[in-house]
Amino acid sequence: MILGIGNDLIDIRRIERTLERYGDRFLDRVFTDLERRKSDRRNQRAASYAKRFAAKEACAKALGTGLNRGVYWRDMGVVNLPGGQPTMSLTGGALKRLGEITPPGMTPVIHLTLTDDVPLAQAIVIISAVPAGGAPQDGSAAGSADTPT
Repeated sequence: MILGIGNDLIDIRRIERTLERYGDRFLDRVFTDLERRKSDRRNQRAASYAKRFAAKEACAKALGTGLNRGVYWRDMGVVNLPGGQPTMSLTGGALKRLGEITPPGMTPVIHLTLTDDVPLAQAIVIISAVPAGGAPQDGSAAGSADTPT
């Protein structure tokens, strides 16, 4: 059962300009420590941050709140499952909202796809629910993945 779908498209140059202008102030406000470590290792640093920014926007849309009603940037983080597949890890207000939209007896699963083709980066998030105990064995249920690849 699909609970929410979100999509976001961003111009990578916008993130480049924001990084130049605000630097760590922007990074500290928006990205988790894990996201920063991963993006800072990339040759295409701005593209990596842009994809993660788009993922947060898409996730907030899929949650049905946008970035308000107690859902903040750092409540959502892009993480990778052991096989490398990206997903979202939720905390704080985002995790609370996920609980509110998940029907009783169901387990939420967050699907994420990221892509970029300079100058654009895109993310699509689909939040679904499966019967409790029927979640995928790959750990893609919300908040369960944190492999820093």
